Amino acid sequence: MRALVTGANGLIGANLVRALLTGGHEVRAFVRTAADLSSIEGLPMELKAGDVLDAEALRSAARDCETVFHTAIPFAYAGQVDDDLETLAVKGTSNALHAAKEMGARRVVVTSSSIVFGYATSPQVIDESAGLASPDGQPAYVAAKLRQDRFTLRLAEELGIEVVLVCPTMSVGPFAPRLGPSNAIVVQYLADPFRMTYPGGCNLVSVEDVASGHLLAAEFGRSGEHYLLGSENLTWVEIHGIVAELAGVAAPRVEINQTLSYLAASAEEVLARMQRRRPLTTRDQATMVGRFYWYSHSRAADLGYRPRPARTALARAIAWLASSPHITREVRATMHLHEDVYAARRDTEARERTLRGTHEVV
Repeated sequence: MRALVTGANGLIGANLVRALLTGGHEVRAFVRTAADLSSIEGLPMELKAGDVLDAEALRSAARDCETVFHTAIPFAYAGQVDDDLETLAVKGTSNALHAAKEMGARRVVVTSSSIVFGYATSPQVIDESAGLASPDGQPAYVAAKLRQDRFTLRLAEELGIEVVLVCPTMSVGPFAPRLGPSNAIVVQYLADPFRMTYPGGCNLVSVEDVASGHLLAAEFGRSGEHYLLGSENLTWVEIHGIVAELAGVAAPRVEINQTLSYLAASAEEVLARMQRRRPLTTRDQATMVGRFYWYSHSRAADLGYRPRPARTALARAIAWLASSPHITREVRATMHLHEDVYAARRDTEARERTLRGTHEVV
């Protein structure tokens, strides 16, 4: 397969590039001209610079590609990204589908999100049969994803092109130029001297498994369908407990409610502005505290999707984060990494050596 990956330097994009290369596929990575390429630098792929909002650049990039993987909309909440999410979601997707149609691609795989299926206020598991949630009253990122999905399905039908939408849950793991909300849940806990946790929970998955799920959807997915890509449904107390064990820090001490979470997020946003960095958490995210973002990946399992446990996903994420600039030297000094984290680091390094050693860079 010759594949085009938009947003190839992002968390999902960078891992998708690796999954494609490992599977023996040819990869054309489409990134912004001034993008930080540290997450994919040196990989054996063809690199094309441009913007998904530039229809002609995207058409040129899609030439001779059999499959287009469109991952180029950042996972970020208000205060964490400067882009117009609505424009990126709708116009960028429109350009990707038109480019695929005009260049003769067989299929487009669009990266959506599990949150398009909503949430529960009690520990209930949601699957694709729930249908898409309403965008009304949603944070900007959630509303943009919902509009993107509805628009994608309508346009695909008009163009007569095969489209599959994959919906990752909270994806953690290595290879990203910036700290997104998913890996930030780890960093936020490690940086918190009070070791706070919250009610509710989410589904946690390795971003490497999400990348593999994209390939399965491209090969076996049914056109016009959504596929949830997740792993385990856990409470926040369980998630923070696993992070504490793997990083060798104190377990959660206090559970705070939505009101206190909102106040803490407000303070973090102010501090982040003063320090000229993206906040680790936002008021948008605080409004989601107490909810259960629990999902079933049974439909994807029918395609052969087999995600690793959440604990393994977190070990691999911590192994990468611990040596990244996203964790400060002061926080790193408080950590006593579990052997599973060191094993995960060795495995990731071995995979990178194999990948880079068996291909020549284009």
